[in-house]
Amino acid sequence: MFENLTERLTHTLRSVTGQAKLTEDNIKSTLREVRMALLEADVALPVVKEFVNSVKERAVGTEVTKSLTPGQVFVKIVNEEMVKVMGEANEKLNLAAVPPAVVMMAGLQGAGKTTSVAKLGRHLREREKKKVLVVSADVYRPAAIKQLETLAAEVEVDFFPSSADQDPVDIANAAIAHARIQHHDVVLVDTAGRLHVDEDMMGEIKRLHEALNPIETLFVVDAMTGQDAANTAKAFNEVLPLTGVILTKTDGDARGGAALSVRQITGKPIKFLGVGEKVDALEPFHPDRVASRILGMGDVLSLIEEAEQKIDKAKAEKFAQKIKKGKGFDLEDFREQITQMKNMGGMAGMLDKLPGMGQLTQAASAANAEKGMHQMEAIINSMTAMERRKPDIISGSRKKRIAKGSGTQIQDINRLLKQHKQMSKMMKKFSGKGGMTKMMRGMKGMLPPGMGGGPGGMGGPGGFPGM
Repeated sequence: MFENLTERLTHTLRSVTGQAKLTEDNIKSTLREVRMALLEADVALPVVKEFVNSVKERAVGTEVTKSLTPGQVFVKIVNEEMVKVMGEANEKLNLAAVPPAVVMMAGLQGAGKTTSVAKLGRHLREREKKKVLVVSADVYRPAAIKQLETLAAEVEVDFFPSSADQDPVDIANAAIAHARIQHHDVVLVDTAGRLHVDEDMMGEIKRLHEALNPIETLFVVDAMTGQDAANTAKAFNEVLPLTGVILTKTDGDARGGAALSVRQITGKPIKFLGVGEKVDALEPFHPDRVASRILGMGDVLSLIEEAEQKIDKAKAEKFAQKIKKGKGFDLEDFREQITQMKNMGGMAGMLDKLPGMGQLTQAASAANAEKGMHQMEAIINSMTAMERRKPDIISGSRKKRIAKGSGTQIQDINRLLKQHKQMSKMMKKFSGKGGMTKMMRGMKGMLPPGMGGGPGGMGGPGGFPGM
């Protein structure tokens, strides 16, 4: 998400960052570029106008002109105003109600509503430690009921059965009554979607809302529809008292117009981002972190949180102890590191959150870094247990067998073995005295030229395949 906008803005702002003096003219020129970048990202025109005016008002004042580093202060202002547009801080779900807290989901068909119900259920169960019940009041699409049942089992939350011949209000009321008896903390109610906003749909959803009086009414909208997402949310908000928005399919949206328009147009906060198809691909929306990512400054906090959630702590601890004792780094360990990286959203997903890595993310994607990781995994899987433990025994004939089994070439096997050897050397340094400093130096050497690294690193021979 935001790839195009990030590229345009970082290029534009780079031209002012190092300037010793900023004048009204070059501020105007930069803001013109910023305005074009936002419009190309499909940000709604009223939002663009207000944003540019706010930045201009602050930038041509003493805040910038009297500063010792005017260019950097200008970028800081752009960052702060962007955060303001998106809503200052993350707004959590309000579940402060006599259990069960009822959360109603609304939205158009195809926006990813049913999947978002399951993702939110998983999030509440895992991160908030809530007992969750999900129910489908979508009587127009019987497949939606079955879909929610399947997803509920996958994310390990309770499912309340319903059928197409029932009234949506009756279904929801029965689910809430069941939740009270079974001591559920939260009931998530999936509602019917339509292909467009119409009177029948609005009438039914309004009736359902009045009957349930939910503590949260979340509007689920597809980020790829750009500023239309904000306009649709506004139409719903005129009928329903929305409390927040879930922006889905943000992994497929390179522009980011919806994220920057929704809050300003609807007055409602974005509470979550759907960042992929998997059931764990839901992130709380932090405006400050998103603004930082848009401006190419990374989002290390989200990366740390993701690591805490997705990395197997027992395996990580076992691996750390093994390296500390100097027991070596074999290909089983290498495969485990690839798996952990995939769990973190792959190479592109991780680089996207690291400062200054915006362009590298695109390069990694273009060069099929993910394909390279899958290829490495296939090669290691085609080895025997002994070969994985003792890579030095892999002779020419063994390489031929492994290449045939993994559908790769002998040079791919050689590249992987070379890379493993480099990482083994780095791990040996890590196990000794002053290991962390040595390891960081080693990692710096694996970066591409221009980012502190040199030939032979990730950007050269022996680096990650495909990069």
